[in-house]
Amino acid sequence: MDIITSHINADFDSLASMVAAKKLYPDAEMVFPGSQEKKLRDFIEAFKPVEIKRIKDIDLSKITRLIIVDTKNAPRIGQFAELISKHGISIHIYDHHPFAKGDIRGSLEIIEEVGATATIFSEILKDKKLHPSPMEATILCLGIYEETGSLLFPSTTERDLLAAAYLIKRGANLNIVSSFLRLEMSREELDILTELVQSSKEMVSSGIRIKIAKASREGYLGDAAHLAHRIMDMEDIDALFVLLRMEGKILMVARSRAPELNAADVMREFNGGGHSTAAAATVKEESLEIVEEKLTRVILDNVKPGKVASDIMTSPVVSINWDSTVREIETIMTKYGVNVLPVIKNAKYAGLISREIVEKALFHGFGKSKAIDFCTTDAATVSPDTSIRQIEQMMIEHNQRFMPVIEKDIIVGAITRTDLLRTIYEEFLKRRRLDKSDTREKPSIGRNIAVLLKEKFPAEIYSILKLAGEIADQLGINAYLVGGSVRDLLRGEENLDIDIVVEGDGISFAKAFAGRLNAKIRTHERFGTAKVILGPEFGLLRRLAEARVQSSGAGLKTQDSKLKIDVATARTEYYESPASLPKVETSSIKKDLYRRDFTINTLAVKLNLKDFGLLIDFFGGQRDLREKIIRVIHNLSFIEDPTRAFRAIRFSERFGFKLSKHTETLIKSTLKLDLFSRLSGTRLYEELLLAFSETEPVKTLKTLSEFGLLKVIHPGLLFNNELESALQSMFETLAWFNLLFLEESPDRGALYLMALLSTLKEEERNAAVERLAPPPRVREVTTKGIAQSRDILNKLPSNDPAGLYHVLNGVNLEILLFSMAQSKSKQKQKAISQYLIELRKIKPILKGKDLQKIGFKPGPLYSKLFSELLDEKLSGRLKTREDEERFIMEKYLKKSMDK
Repeated sequence: MDIITSHINADFDSLASMVAAKKLYPDAEMVFPGSQEKKLRDFIEAFKPVEIKRIKDIDLSKITRLIIVDTKNAPRIGQFAELISKHGISIHIYDHHPFAKGDIRGSLEIIEEVGATATIFSEILKDKKLHPSPMEATILCLGIYEETGSLLFPSTTERDLLAAAYLIKRGANLNIVSSFLRLEMSREELDILTELVQSSKEMVSSGIRIKIAKASREGYLGDAAHLAHRIMDMEDIDALFVLLRMEGKILMVARSRAPELNAADVMREFNGGGHSTAAAATVKEESLEIVEEKLTRVILDNVKPGKVASDIMTSPVVSINWDSTVREIETIMTKYGVNVLPVIKNAKYAGLISREIVEKALFHGFGKSKAIDFCTTDAATVSPDTSIRQIEQMMIEHNQRFMPVIEKDIIVGAITRTDLLRTIYEEFLKRRRLDKSDTREKPSIGRNIAVLLKEKFPAEIYSILKLAGEIADQLGINAYLVGGSVRDLLRGEENLDIDIVVEGDGISFAKAFAGRLNAKIRTHERFGTAKVILGPEFGLLRRLAEARVQSSGAGLKTQDSKLKIDVATARTEYYESPASLPKVETSSIKKDLYRRDFTINTLAVKLNLKDFGLLIDFFGGQRDLREKIIRVIHNLSFIEDPTRAFRAIRFSERFGFKLSKHTETLIKSTLKLDLFSRLSGTRLYEELLLAFSETEPVKTLKTLSEFGLLKVIHPGLLFNNELESALQSMFETLAWFNLLFLEESPDRGALYLMALLSTLKEEERNAAVERLAPPPRVREVTTKGIAQSRDILNKLPSNDPAGLYHVLNGVNLEILLFSMAQSKSKQKQKAISQYLIELRKIKPILKGKDLQKIGFKPGPLYSKLFSELLDEKLSGRLKTREDEERFIMEKYLKKSMDK
């Protein structure tokens, strides 16, 4: 015998699912395991839509297959639970609730997280073309509409709406649906709602506001779920638990808006179940007071700790001594870009002083007065474990934009309004992600990209990042993956330049990290940085080498034989003057990211195991990646470091992004202030090298010229047709060479530098080279190479391979390629390519010992003979060893006869 059943206190979703299951299992009997909600009983009595057997009429021993719908919780299927472990019973389960520990398992399990189990069956019937009758469609619609609150509950999905549309098409009667799912409340329901509201008790756990409401009735009340929704709409709370005692049992209804409290987890403790946001249970033979007491304990055990002050505070905090003068305070505020500073006396927190107070004190002539004279000593403070909700309330009530975090009278951190707003917004976004009815695009702030890290990074790198988080936890510090690898991960490109920043002692972290990896380490104590170096034995390096061999025929380059992981202490920086090198001090991750160049480079991923994969985005980096925008973080960015202007254009060309209008304006302003003249040539040259290697130099240099930045190198440097032609020829020549000669790597920077400066007069060119201060070899190649190139092109012979060889042999490879690019003559370009491809490889086959065997004594004659041999081979007259020996013998015989 096949039996179709559902849960005790059956609702319309139960009936709908059973009716639909009957179409899939036509020989099965439908049986309720226990009571039904009043509205369902009224519907069955009014329409008698299907035949449903009573459980007392069923011989349990004859059941061979049990089809369970809308639940998989054993205590909720009554006497049928006895069959679960019975041998020979086949169990099929259809449900829309997620699996939980202890749930029934079946040989067939159709579990989909949609708004109603009726939705799952509607889809199955549609796919199998077992279309429901109008009454069956109406019942299925009742199940969907009741379970989703007429498609308004957060658990509603797109599939529920599509299923409802299909059922309406099949003849579902919405008049019947609305009459049994009416929104208006009866007098009895209003009385119960009033009792629930008046009896409700509020509790707060980890900042989560929770209410427990209870009421009693002698008679049976079918549906209490809509009462819970009414209270949730009326009250500003995060979770609600309704206890309704009736007919010797207690019906429990749970609703939660807080990600930190899973309603289903709580209800499972009472043999119930449901979703994280909505769940229910039924308790028998217990008093309301005992159930309420147990429920309170269970709730407290299930509330996941919410964020507290220590989770969002900035640390360490820039502070001042109590005896610092007002004038000194103004300087510190400007240096660090802050508007409020804590005041410290005898190593303890003493108060706060704001920029507004400092400016007024200076205006009134109190520049020499001490901080303690003007600081606010009664500002609100919090401890590291103060909840975010309490901090929010205190900052609003005290109108305070800066909240010190104090532990044992010591300031251990600070929370700004921006920190708080970001945290509140992230909580809001979490709730939106739980709300499946919200079909708007989900914002990316507060994302966790752990899955993306695992998918996109090689397994070895992912394991290294997890290890970094584990070590950070052991040391009690925070660790973050930062830099280009995060940016390019979100762009969909691989970048294995691993940079880790820690809020704490970076060198201690790096030592522990290297120890676990059995890696070498190189530290820089002065800067709080280190390099963790993994050698060729590291599996990833071997795998990359094999991949490169397969793809290009070449293995890893020398610099690729080691994987280097950069570790740094979180730092802040300030510039004592425009274009100078920054002064660096220990700080927080937020300050560390703020000192970077552009928003797209300020992204970080937390590595601590609790929050592994949490994406940190303080400055809108994700937005600018999506919109393909290069944007500076603050208005003084180019003034503090003018090389960022070159970098902005490099990134723009490299990624195909646009500069924001404001960024363009700031570059032009920096040029007007003549701050580029203060830049060291070395930093300028390094930026040019990166532009030459990472982008198409022709386009990048043209853009630099449009902004007037080429004149920073030399005032006479113009991007005209002549220069564009020289750069384009250099690009094409290099592309040709790299295609043919995979194992040779000419100095790309030197080549493009020669092309860039080729249109300048010699005196101007020398001045430009002096300005850029390149390394000695590049300096020599650049200054001498252009003139040497002209000389080479003038001397190149035509149709004389030996002569061509002697003109080009010994010439620097970069100068050869530059000459080839500069020449307008196809014949001369062909001649240089012939030398590079063929002639430079030609060598005589015979060696000195061969000449000895022929009869020549070692001496100066050998050099002459080999030279003649080479010329003959270059001219193509000697092909084989025999040809060379014949040529020497003829020379020998001729000389002997001459004698």
